[in-house]
Amino acid sequence: MDIHLNVVERGTGFPLVLLHGNGEDHTYFERQMEPFARRWRVLAVETRGHGSSPRGTAPFTLEQFADDLRDCLEERGIRKCHLLGFSDGGNIAILFALKYPQYLDRLVLNGANLFPEGVVEEEQKVYEARWRELGALPVLTEAERREWELLDLMVTQPQIDPAALKALTMPVLVVAGEKDLIREDHTRLIAASIPGSVLRILPGDHFIARRNAESFNETVLAFLEGRDGPEAAL
Repeated sequence: MDIHLNVVERGTGFPLVLLHGNGEDHTYFERQMEPFARRWRVLAVETRGHGSSPRGTAPFTLEQFADDLRDCLEERGIRKCHLLGFSDGGNIAILFALKYPQYLDRLVLNGANLFPEGVVEEEQKVYEARWRELGALPVLTEAERREWELLDLMVTQPQIDPAALKALTMPVLVVAGEKDLIREDHTRLIAASIPGSVLRILPGDHFIARRNAESFNETVLAFLEGRDGPEAAL
């Protein structure tokens, strides 16, 4: 491990880990931290090269971020947690769940995608155009290099086979906005590929945790507390 991730903590009890999206930091979850901290030990993790977490020298890939998360949990003696990932954080959460399922009690995937084509085409074309533009430059400034690395995560990653998701056996909530940046058929593919998963499409866009926090928080709370899902009917 070449770096230590920055983590903002609130509350006590069973750990609930939050993973932000591309180019963001822990403040994305400012409307979740306090409500969730009334019930759990909330850890908002800033991924490699984001927020106050250093870039380090390891590859800037979602797979590396998943390994970083494992190291982060081990540092804190956390062997079991709930994990909520948003956007690229959701993609990292999927990769983490596939590689390190023993750490997870429940998993929440918000606005995740299995491959770049899961993003709405018009949006993805914008990312790809800027990625190619920067990639064609003979020399990049530090700011341009960082922008290219962030775009590269969205243009080339992840590459997850939907069939691989059948290996996930922990309870999973898949949640997205009605007007999400992720195509609704792609979100439904993710949910359909995970045995027994719960799917919720909420009013709003990609950023429902921030812009429709009341509905988002209640949806997540109900799932994590076992009030929504197959076990709720038992």
